[in-house]
Amino acid sequence: MNGEDCLAGLKILDFTQFEAGPSCTEALAWLGADVVKVENPNRGDPGRSLGRTDPEKDALYFLQYNAAKRSITLDLKDPDGIGTAKALLARADVMIENFAPGAIERLGLGYDVVRTINPGIIYCQVKGFGIGTAYEKNLAFDMIAQACGGLMSVTGQEDGPPCKPGATIGDTGTGMLMAVSILGAYVRRMRTGRGEHLQVAMQDAILHFIRNAFAYMERTDGKAAPRAGSRTVGGAHPPIGVYPCQGGGPNDYVYVFTSPSNPEHWDRLLRVMGREDLIGDPRYSTPEARRERRDEVDQLVAEWTRQHDKHTAMRLIGEATVPTGAVLDTRELADDASFEDRRIRQTMHHPVIGDYVMSGWPVRFGDAPPTVGTAPLLGEHAGTVLEEWLADG
Repeated sequence: MNGEDCLAGLKILDFTQFEAGPSCTEALAWLGADVVKVENPNRGDPGRSLGRTDPEKDALYFLQYNAAKRSITLDLKDPDGIGTAKALLARADVMIENFAPGAIERLGLGYDVVRTINPGIIYCQVKGFGIGTAYEKNLAFDMIAQACGGLMSVTGQEDGPPCKPGATIGDTGTGMLMAVSILGAYVRRMRTGRGEHLQVAMQDAILHFIRNAFAYMERTDGKAAPRAGSRTVGGAHPPIGVYPCQGGGPNDYVYVFTSPSNPEHWDRLLRVMGREDLIGDPRYSTPEARRERRDEVDQLVAEWTRQHDKHTAMRLIGEATVPTGAVLDTRELADDASFEDRRIRQTMHHPVIGDYVMSGWPVRFGDAPPTVGTAPLLGEHAGTVLEEWLADG
């Protein structure tokens, strides 16, 4: 087993949709939890149709965030559906939802109700904004959380507008924080039997991910942390950032970083570039001096990187023990067989979509990460879930 049995026996009733909640429960499913996804009988999780290219097939977006789960359908606006949900909740270890603010309570499945059914349950809620904030009733998606949580304010070029990072940190990042919290609450429950009510707001999660920006603000007379382009918040000391390489394509760049805490990085880089004549030059010999001449330093490095393709530049600089990385795009990464060889990317064998290669849980347990597993068809497991969970009820 490669991690798939870590959470064997953990029953999770999953009322989440789109990405933030499903990312959380997918991670736990990969580690062996029995995640039962409760969906609307008519359309299911709205993510099933998000970016769909065939009306008869689930969207690849849905497959990405719902691998290794089971699906049942319940009409939560029907008393029978609520009754079945409550019967399942009596047997669940964890319940999680990310409906619009107040929706789960209006359905009659709020925490005060559920804990009377199952006092030991770990009841989890993912929302856009925290209770007690001015926007607690607002809807939120990943980009809204990134804007309101400060991430966009520190992303983008120094003289440009705020920019949304490509990674869905507001969604998946929030999901990962909830997953870790569920595991903590579950371990404690095994010791004490105590249930828990876990709540996380996407806006609050973003504050967690930009802690360094707050630290920068506090050490610079309280001024808001600025944007720094491809450098770190505060700009750091050059050379740091992406430098152009041969090819001229949109991703023909290499990232170079010389740490201010390791002065050898700069001297090693100069040797790689054939500029030993600048070693010890007081104009560039300290991080502070290079910061004063940032444009000159960037030009020196760029003149050299333009002579090489990004892979060669990364190899030569890396061999000199200087931190560096070629800017790789999704096509290049998907075509790199090493990720599949190491099972970082795995093939999902889906009964309708067919074979689909996707990124899974990246942590190795022993010799391999957990198996991706198949995303469920809508209501596919209704019979087996009810039989197994409610067998002796």
